[in-house]
Amino acid sequence: QVQLVESGGGLVQAGASLRLSCVAPGRTISNYRMGWFRQAPGKSREFVATINSIATTTEYADSVKGRFTVSRSNAANTVWLQMNSLKPEDSAVYYCAVRFIDSGRYYLPNAYDYWGQGTQVIVSS
Repeated sequence: QVQLVESGGGLVQAGASLRLSCVAPGRTISNYRMGWFRQAPGKSREFVATINSIATTTEYADSVKGRFTVSRSNAANTVWLQMNSLKPEDSAVYYCAVRFIDSGRYYLPNAYDYWGQGTQVIVSS
């Protein structure tokens, strides 16, 4: 069992920045790929970004490429999602997730084993 806790969401205006954090109290996540997903009302959960266990590779959804950056500190047991130039269409609940076996399609929600409770991001126009 892995507990993931996201924070950092909020209400901002278009063009602003937010930095989301994901921590895993009591359990190391340093050996695992981490992902960020988001889910807007009435929509399915969608891939945002992922980072491998040693932070050598990252991948992003086309919709956020160039604006969002995923990073991690294994020493701090924390993963971040830096979101710049936010747009109203970025509004969603953002979730972090951990994947124990790093094989296959990292952009699918069912490829991840545990999820946080989510943090709300609202971007006003």
